[in-house]
Amino acid sequence: MTSPVEPDAVDVPPEHALLVVDMKEYSQIPEAKMAPARTDLDDILATVFAQSRIEDITPLDSAYKDRGDGAIFVLPARHAARLVDPFLGHLGQALERYDQTRLASAPRIRLRASVHVGPLTPPEHRGDAAVDACRLVDSDAVRDALTAALDHHTLLAAAVSDTVFRRTVRAGRTPALRERQFLKATARVDGKPGFEETCWLFVPGLVPAVIRTYLAVDGDVAPPEPPGPATQQATKSREADVLKPSVNQKGKASGKARLVQVGGDYITGPEQS
Repeated sequence: MTSPVEPDAVDVPPEHALLVVDMKEYSQIPEAKMAPARTDLDDILATVFAQSRIEDITPLDSAYKDRGDGAIFVLPARHAARLVDPFLGHLGQALERYDQTRLASAPRIRLRASVHVGPLTPPEHRGDAAVDACRLVDSDAVRDALTAALDHHTLLAAAVSDTVFRRTVRAGRTPALRERQFLKATARVDGKPGFEETCWLFVPGLVPAVIRTYLAVDGDVAPPEPPGPATQQATKSREADVLKPSVNQKGKASGKARLVQVGGDYITGPEQS
C-alpha cells in the first residue's frame, strides 16, 4: 500500500476562483451606518450567489475575507464562468433594486468588483492570485469604469482578469455575455509600479465605447512607433490633400446606407446584409 505523497514546496497549489467587491466611499459613511450598510451588502451578495447557482460557498467559508468596505470570496474554480455570467448581471440588477427601495437615510451602495482565478495555498488560501484580484478591484481602470457607470445611472463596474476572460467569455461559457460587451484595458494601481495586468471592463447596460471615454489611460493602445519613410511620404500626401480647395457636396440619405466606425471617425458605405 502506497503512502500519500506529502505536498512539496514546488507543487502548484489547486486553483480557485476569486471574487472581490469593494464599496465606493465606504469610509465617508457615518460610523453608525457602516455596519447596517455592510449587512445590506452581505444580504445582496447572498441573494445573487443563490440566483447564480453558486451555492457551495460554505466549505470555503474560511476563505471569506472581510475588507470592511468589501470582501474577498474564494470559490471552487469551476464557478469562474458563473461569477462573470450570470453573477455580474444579477448583481447590477440587485444594486439597482436596493437603491430604489432603500430608506432615504440609508447610504447608497456602489460597487467595484473583480473576478480572477489562480492557485492558492490551503488552508489560508494565500497566493499571488488573491493579491492580484485585490489590485484589480483597486485599479485606476475599474475606478474610471465606475465613474462611467454612475454617470449613466448604474451602480456596478467590474474588472475581469485576462485569464478568466479567456476561459469563460472567449471560450463560450457565458451565455448572455459576448466579447463585444467588454472593454480591454490595462489595470494599474497607484503606488504599485510592479503591477500592470490586462483586464476586461464590464458595466451592465453600458457599451465599451462609452467606458473608453472615461479611462485616464487607454491601456489597450500601444505607443506609436516612429514613422518610416513610406509613412512620412503618405502623411505629406494627406497634408497636401487637406490644403486643396474643398468641394462642397450634398449628401442624400438612403435606407441602404450604413455607418461604420473606424477608430474615432465614421465612414459611410453600402448596407451589408
